[in-house]
Amino acid sequence: MGRAPVGGRTMPRKNREDGMSISTAQRAGAHDAARPMTREERKVILASSLGTVFEWYDFYLYGALAGIIAVKFFSQFPEGTRNIFALLAFAAGFLVRPFGALVFGRLGDLVGRKYTFLVTIVIMGASTFIVGILPTSDQIGITAAVLLIVLRCLQGLALGGEYGGAATYVAEHAPNGRRGFYTSFIQITATAGLFLSLLVILATRLTMGETAFADWGWRIPFLLSIILLGISVWIRLQMQESPAFQKMKDEGTRSKAPLSEAFGQWRNAKIALFALLGLVMGQAVVWYTGQFYALFFLGSVLKVDILTTNLLIAWSLLLGSGFFVFFGWLSDKIGRKPIILGGCLLAALTYFPLFKLMSHEANPTLAAAHANITVVLDADKAGCSFQFNPTGTARFTQPCDTAKAALARASVNYTVNDTPGNPAVNVRIAEQPPVAATGNPQFAAQLASTLTAAGYPLAANPSVVKMSGPFDIFREQPAVLIGILTILVIYVTMVYGPIAAALVEMFPTRIRYTSMSLPYHIGNGWFGGLMPATAFAMIAQTGDVYYGLWYPIVIALATVVIGLFFVPETKDRDIFDERPSETPIAARTRAAE
Repeated sequence: MGRAPVGGRTMPRKNREDGMSISTAQRAGAHDAARPMTREERKVILASSLGTVFEWYDFYLYGALAGIIAVKFFSQFPEGTRNIFALLAFAAGFLVRPFGALVFGRLGDLVGRKYTFLVTIVIMGASTFIVGILPTSDQIGITAAVLLIVLRCLQGLALGGEYGGAATYVAEHAPNGRRGFYTSFIQITATAGLFLSLLVILATRLTMGETAFADWGWRIPFLLSIILLGISVWIRLQMQESPAFQKMKDEGTRSKAPLSEAFGQWRNAKIALFALLGLVMGQAVVWYTGQFYALFFLGSVLKVDILTTNLLIAWSLLLGSGFFVFFGWLSDKIGRKPIILGGCLLAALTYFPLFKLMSHEANPTLAAAHANITVVLDADKAGCSFQFNPTGTARFTQPCDTAKAALARASVNYTVNDTPGNPAVNVRIAEQPPVAATGNPQFAAQLASTLTAAGYPLAANPSVVKMSGPFDIFREQPAVLIGILTILVIYVTMVYGPIAAALVEMFPTRIRYTSMSLPYHIGNGWFGGLMPATAFAMIAQTGDVYYGLWYPIVIALATVVIGLFFVPETKDRDIFDERPSETPIAARTRAAE
């Protein structure tokens, strides 16, 4: 087998997974790992990470302010339709991310990493700023809604190209043996962007008051993005192209068709598939469960007020985010796979006890009602839909669907009693008289009063955790909840800290930007982004407020199995080697031959 020259050294072309010696690579890696980070390397990490923080900040603002945006831009529609459009605009940002990965990934492999992710941050920052000055539907009618959805799509496209560029750029600057540590700073950016968006929104709300914030103050977080954009562009303009891409450009070995080479050739496409199913799919659901679904569960299921929910999440992010760097560093020592798959396994095994403990601490009276009050929905199951509605465009109007959705929104645990051929739909709550859902325009009000009479608490009952300010954390309820949420964040750091290094190392330089970006954004944009909608549908279908957790658990366990058998360990891989990576099974088979 041949050998590939790298940076003036002769490096073995095969890594440990190929069953061949890598002693030269190990010696070089040990030398690089021992030296301190240079000033130029710190600048590379700062430029890439800071810009990516701002990208995520811009992207999350919409989700945090979706309720106000629905009123401002879809007010000409009835409330139900208004919420549908607001959810559609939110989902659009996730759904178009893989297309952004294709567009900008191809561009990054053709013209370079630096200029491509400079373009993505300009698109993201400009789109976010324009949302801040966009006239509302009261001023320009439906045009406001159309423009908002277009801007949201542009945000998703830009984010689809940003991450792959930043991760590739940093990894291709990192010394051997330290790629996990260097790229872990990129991994902090998503959480830091979420934290920054929550912080700016909270500060603006507290400074202005809720009335002024809802009137016009909601624009301020969007408008601030122009300052962040200016800083990011200035820093990135100072940067040079990555050495790996520059070397390839100088030698004239760039791919002329990165899309077809990455996904049209099975030897490369299968690696992207294994990366998706054996790494990113599980990482995505653990990431979204630990941050977004925890936020949803506290607010929508446990009825914790928005200020307290945001403060609890913010504290957990603050306490847990340092573990991104720790696990990135550790992955350089023991490998990417053990940490990522270990995080998926731990999450899958502990989600149910952690979320049940969260319920008992956040809303003890509601948790007691779940355990002690029997609620039964009498309905013909043939007339019930599975209410999966990721874009918010589906309408579920059958009596069974209406009853299930109302019970799910009220955070009620219930069972379904199948009554084949019977069109009547009734809800029986403990010893209270049944509440009819069929042909009953007062169903929602009657259901609420009957639940209260049976012992289900009001949303604002005294047992619900409530924080008076950011430092009201030295009581049992907030302290325990912050501890639980921090554990969830640590799982996030385990799966997310090493993922950039693992993905970069799986693909050759000539198609690296394209190849790593697509599985990452399919995994996070679709598997992860659809988590809230899927979990709500599962809760409504079964009547169990915890049943939605099966979605991340099953996917995380599937990733553990697929990753264990089909994804190679890559920490010692030479990323200047232009051959695609191999699965452990394929590598062992070829070595035996």
